[in-house]
Amino acid sequence: MQNNKTPKIFVNLFNPEVKIGILRYVISFFGVIILGSALIIFQNEDPVNAAKLILEGSFGSMTAIGNTLRWTTPCMLTGAAGIIAFKSGINNLGIEGQMYVGALTAAIVGFAVELPPVLHVAACIVMAGIAGVLWVLVPALMRLFFNINEYVTTMMMNFVAMLLTDYITLWIIMPGFKETSTTIRTPSILSSAKLPTIIRGTSASYGFYIALFICLFVYVLYKYTIKGYELKQVGDNIKFAKAGGVNTTRTFISIFVLSGFIAGVCGGIEVTGGYYRYISNFSSTMGWDGIMIANISGRNPIALIFVSFVWGMLKTGAMHMERATTLNRLTVNLLQMIFVLLVSINYEGIINHIKDKWNKRKMKNQMAKAKEGHYVQ
Repeated sequence: MQNNKTPKIFVNLFNPEVKIGILRYVISFFGVIILGSALIIFQNEDPVNAAKLILEGSFGSMTAIGNTLRWTTPCMLTGAAGIIAFKSGINNLGIEGQMYVGALTAAIVGFAVELPPVLHVAACIVMAGIAGVLWVLVPALMRLFFNINEYVTTMMMNFVAMLLTDYITLWIIMPGFKETSTTIRTPSILSSAKLPTIIRGTSASYGFYIALFICLFVYVLYKYTIKGYELKQVGDNIKFAKAGGVNTTRTFISIFVLSGFIAGVCGGIEVTGGYYRYISNFSSTMGWDGIMIANISGRNPIALIFVSFVWGMLKTGAMHMERATTLNRLTVNLLQMIFVLLVSINYEGIINHIKDKWNKRKMKNQMAKAKEGHYVQ
């Protein structure tokens, strides 16, 4: 007897939500291509050549691939921090600030403490994560005990973190440094605190594997564990979760702790596997990129890996394109923002609105015809 059951993957493709999701990405993709081509032509450059240079800069050599992996790493980590928060109903917009305190902590442990190589790297990254947790606990406790919306407090903590880390670096760690350089930075970390590189001659480090593991951990956590279910329930309906016996206070704090820890780890990996020191303004909006990537990926940790790779590819390719043409890398950044905007549009709402208008007009015409037929009789 033949099994006529359709494979689950194909059943899912016929799901209306999946159809809308695919439509959203298709429209966004072609929309960016059209707008991007117009923007590049406006700057007297060839769109095809620009796309070729982006691909060449991302995959044209082992160095290019290494650089792509290097920029994919923080995208995965900040995106994972965002997914944990947003999937659980928490607006953690302070990922950037948690990265900064994590980075400075990793730098201090990296240059001021002497440990065996593997242990030293682990200490830097773990302490960076703990610093991120301590930083995010401030808005968490303010929300829990004073009902102050974390949307505002986490965002404001970003600016406090950036200024505080610079202040500590400039006036406590390196008090005389301001007289010799215009860049605020700590001493370089010891060689024992540096992550090994994946590809020689690039800054693609083992941090990529750590980021990959964290993404898979988040996927398993939410997909297969009771704790993940509780985290999601608190975000979906806190009253229902409380009625179901979930310790909502502890779970609420856990969401902040996990998100802040991963953001801090990201800052630690930037120091141990990228810059090898804390540098003022090192982030270059990585935290905000993570928030956007988390939403573009539909808050799915597996999709996050692929979106992060594309984001890293575009970042690396844009720098190569900038060197080879008169185009600025900001052109690619602008197209990334347009893509985010197009993906964020509620296409389902637009389609439903059009259907409602069409059905109302159809019903109105039918009523008019019925009324006209009644008068004829």
